[in-house]
Amino acid sequence: MESLDKFDLAILKELQTDGRLTNAELAQRVGLSAAPCWRRVRALEESGFIKGYYAEIDRRKIGLGVLAFVRLDTERATSEVTRKIEEAIRKLPEVIACHYISGTGMFELQVVAEDLDAFSRFALNSLMHLPNVKDLHTSFSLGEVKASHSLPLGHLTK
Repeated sequence: MESLDKFDLAILKELQTDGRLTNAELAQRVGLSAAPCWRRVRALEESGFIKGYYAEIDRRKIGLGVLAFVRLDTERATSEVTRKIEEAIRKLPEVIACHYISGTGMFELQVVAEDLDAFSRFALNSLMHLPNVKDLHTSFSLGEVKASHSLPLGHLTK
């Protein structure tokens, strides 16, 4: 891992909290002047520490009341079949996250839908038709305890 100093860490912390900070506001918060702060942000972007900026939208406000966690089991998969499944999953906008998992199953998906009927249609018409799918196991979110996009940075200061 590349080395980050206290200013880089402070920049990452502040931008995780508010990605819309102006460079002047960011510089003031981290204790730098504007030009060095701007150069550091650009370097963090170019080296891949900062992957992008986005608006976090409340899914419920736009009518996506259901959040489901779907464990997708496959038949024995070759690398080619796995690549095809990955490609197909990437094309599904309802799937907002997908991870390879250990244990039972191959993928864990986070899926949003308007309601249970819409989720059911999506599961039957899309997920069950993914290449090599054997079974789906679904759990529904009954409420969020914590949802954060901010990563912990404390381990980088040791």
